[in-house]
Amino acid sequence: MDAHALDILQPLLLSLKVALWATAINLVLGVSVAYGLSRWRSGWRDLIDSLLTLPLVLPPTVLGYYLLVLLGRRGTVGAWLDHWGLSPVFTWQGAVIASTLVAFPMIQKAAQAAFENVDTEYEAAARVLGLRGPAIFFRVLLPLASRGITAGALLAFARALGEFGATLMIAGNMPGRTQTLSTAIFAAVQAGDDAGATTLVVVASVTCVAVLLIAGRLAPGRRRS
Repeated sequence: MDAHALDILQPLLLSLKVALWATAINLVLGVSVAYGLSRWRSGWRDLIDSLLTLPLVLPPTVLGYYLLVLLGRRGTVGAWLDHWGLSPVFTWQGAVIASTLVAFPMIQKAAQAAFENVDTEYEAAARVLGLRGPAIFFRVLLPLASRGITAGALLAFARALGEFGATLMIAGNMPGRTQTLSTAIFAAVQAGDDAGATTLVVVASVTCVAVLLIAGRLAPGRRRS
């Protein structure tokens, strides 16, 4: 494999790895939080929901700074991790954390809307049939909300795949170690490598468009022709 192909393949594979990990983590966290919020009736719900949506509107560099303050060696969590010889800063795991945080609202909002759109009569019927708690969630609510959750997961995957600012802040831009597609494009432009930047942009664009097309097909309420 020539050096040019390797320069494209390495950041692509790392971006896919980071996006898959971030999406998997968010499926667990996002769906759990979404279900809780969809069933929680409290004046605090809107505030919590707004705070969870912040990654959509805050500049990614601000999120990256927060992560550095929290997870850096002098940070609250970072100091504890450093005591055990662990540190996510300037590692691909740090990129996963950044992408997870930035993409979280994509799954949380989609899953919450999906749960809220499930007719409560199904849940009531399940209780009449003797189902309780987890059984209702896994056998009734989750299958009925699955299309919305899947669409949200695909959007989160696309968002994680294209994450730049927070990733650059906490994971850096080390070729072969923490360089994702987005940071590789940045490095290519900085180096004046227009051909390399164009190739990476095309690869990223095609991948994201494909994911968005699939997400659009899975969106709840879409009518098939």
